[in-house]
Amino acid sequence: MPPFTVLHVCMGNICRSPMAERLLVLAVAERLDRLPPTAGASAVEELLHSHSAGTGGWHAGEEMNPPAARQVIGRGGDTDGFAARKLRSDQIDAADLILTATADQLEYVVALRPDAADRTFVLGEFGRLLPAVDVAALPAVAPNPEAVYARGVALVAAVAAVRDGAGPQPGDDLDDPWGRGDHTFARVADEIEETVGALSVALLP
Repeated sequence: MPPFTVLHVCMGNICRSPMAERLLVLAVAERLDRLPPTAGASAVEELLHSHSAGTGGWHAGEEMNPPAARQVIGRGGDTDGFAARKLRSDQIDAADLILTATADQLEYVVALRPDAADRTFVLGEFGRLLPAVDVAALPAVAPNPEAVYARGVALVAAVAAVRDGAGPQPGDDLDDPWGRGDHTFARVADEIEETVGALSVALLP
């Protein structure tokens, strides 16, 4: 049930998945800002629950890695209230879409919850497959929780159908920028932004 829930997964939950979590919220907020006041749009948090976790708990309770936070803030997002956490099975169960940073993390998620396979994608894989979906065949567009949820669930099923059991490609993985310079974080954030931006457009064209 609404809101449409997206779970982002990486290794330590301080770099890639937090950036994806907050950049998706920003992308949806920007879509809503383009609507006229008469559209009666719901607030972002009523339409979308974007959150994240890591396959390991080494950084549990920590803030976002500073260069990752700089990327989010520099692009117009915020890092308020973020705290890293280890992935739990109930988070997978509650997610309508799970986006992992790498194929290894996809395998980790599916090993925990095999029934989540059709809802779980490497982020780059999802972005690569999304253009092949006929968005005109998805449920009607409206900026309310029920419509966004229905469209989102149908979109995930459509991307899974395009994938048709094929695995992710090596180029779908996001590099781990931890311990590297701001230029690496910027490149990874650009890759994340490309996919979450396309997702936001598919949800709210």
